[in-house]
Amino acid sequence: MNISEKVAYIKGLAEGLNCDDKVVSAILDVLGDIANAIGGLKEDTEYLESYIEEIDEDLGALEEDYYEIDEDDCDCCDCDDDDCDCCDDDFIEVECPACGDTICLDEEIDPSHVICPACGAEFTCVCDCCDEDDEEECDCGCHDHE
Repeated sequence: MNISEKVAYIKGLAEGLNCDDKVVSAILDVLGDIANAIGGLKEDTEYLESYIEEIDEDLGALEEDYYEIDEDDCDCCDCDDDDCDCCDDDFIEVECPACGDTICLDEEIDPSHVICPACGAEFTCVCDCCDEDDEEECDCGCHDHE
């Protein structure tokens, strides 16, 4: 039984017992009002859940269109695809010494204080073993993505 049915059952019991107590009658009326309010809230909640799901789907479609998201796109160098174009010439590709993930750094990130998004390790990409004008990769693993 739902709440409304239970309240109706209790009212029937009170009438069957010829209970003319005004306090019991007032309590039963309040219980009926509460049951009706809860029933309305349940309907409203179900409607809002459905509506939110529709909005979420629509927002997902808009994000895909606006940001030109393709399900096959990688998350910035997390793929082994040689045709990956998510890193362009404005990025530096480095490997995290702690977890080995490849990270793309742009000009806004200080290469002396890099924090790996995968494992949280902090490391530096500044090295003395290579010349900044040298386009070849040095032993440290830091190199310009071209």
